[in-house]
Amino acid sequence: MVSHFDEKSGVVPCGTEWGRWWQNVDEVHVEIISFKNLKAKDVSIKITPSTIKCSYLGEIILEGKLFRPVHADEAVWTIEDNGSLLNIVLPKADYAAKEIVWEALTADEKYHADPVTLHEMRKKLDLEKFQIENPGFDFSNAKLSKSYDKAPEQS
Repeated sequence: MVSHFDEKSGVVPCGTEWGRWWQNVDEVHVEIISFKNLKAKDVSIKITPSTIKCSYLGEIILEGKLFRPVHADEAVWTIEDNGSLLNIVLPKADYAAKEIVWEALTADEKYHADPVTLHEMRKKLDLEKFQIENPGFDFSNAKLSKSYDKAPEQS
């Protein structure tokens, strides 16, 4: 479910012990890399508007309160790459109304983006917003001179 903009410009991933997460304007993607041959019947994914729990054969891989709310009923997960990748897509609940950049995957900030990654995420999301607002132009390789030293206020 990578957007056309992401295909052209790439993603800005935040690495974790289980894989990585990244975001675009309207979704957060969670990619869990496994050295096992994952089967759907052995995977349990529970997503609410504010929480996520992912386990494999009863062993919890990821659990916590999400950094921001999601549309849980629209979340999707797939097993890819011959069972070695579990991909979870979380639609952001508040993307359209605000300039929201997830600084972490979970509210406890366990999977927090480091300052450089967060800076790059902010730039990428700004470029994606420009692309959405100006569909006739290609911003996938554009450079921004905006300063991202201070995080925008989030409610």
